[in-house]
Amino acid sequence: MEIKLKKRGLFIVIEGIDRSGKSTQCQKIYEYLIKKNEKIEQWKYPDRNGDIGKLIDNYLKNQSEKSDQAIHLLFSADRWEKNKLLQNKLESGINIVCDRYAFSGVAYSSAKGLDLEWCKSTDSGLISPDVVIYLDLDPKEAQNRSSYGEERYEKLTFQSQVSKQFDKLKDDLWKVIDSNNNNVESTFKEIQIKIDELLKKREEEKDLEIKKLWIKKD
Repeated sequence: MEIKLKKRGLFIVIEGIDRSGKSTQCQKIYEYLIKKNEKIEQWKYPDRNGDIGKLIDNYLKNQSEKSDQAIHLLFSADRWEKNKLLQNKLESGINIVCDRYAFSGVAYSSAKGLDLEWCKSTDSGLISPDVVIYLDLDPKEAQNRSSYGEERYEKLTFQSQVSKQFDKLKDDLWKVIDSNNNNVESTFKEIQIKIDELLKKREEEKDLEIKKLWIKKD
């Protein structure tokens, strides 16, 4: 009798500037993997329900003020607070699709003028995603989408700087998808190809290593 080894969950991160369609595509991925009988949860950073997340939420809604360094560290702490839980979920075979992660934290903070490497250092050692799906959107197009401008960072000049900082973070983990056409289905078809590739790789390799983010090699 063949014994099936438990396969770990995949960690899928969706990134992009504000209004690029991240939440919509997270939901599409969730529904797709459910249909494939996969265990999956949707996560989002910041987690505005926790103690740290509530401080961040007040800041984003312009209800409080904090230094750029302090708010960056709060965003990072919000991710670290759930890092062990994330690892446990993945090891138990649960896939996680995540709306924003450390890449947003670094891009937004460095867009304010903070040192890029310092921004990355606070998240060094977090669990690394298996893929970063980046929804590439022209900041001028973003401002035409619904509800734009409701939160602190939704300003054209700043979002343009954020986009440039994201460009500095791209590596082999990233799958860049043009989302300027605002076509949810065509965007998801491109994402689906990448998801299927990851599922196939997991099937073939059986025991995918959980790696850490931004760890410098000697």
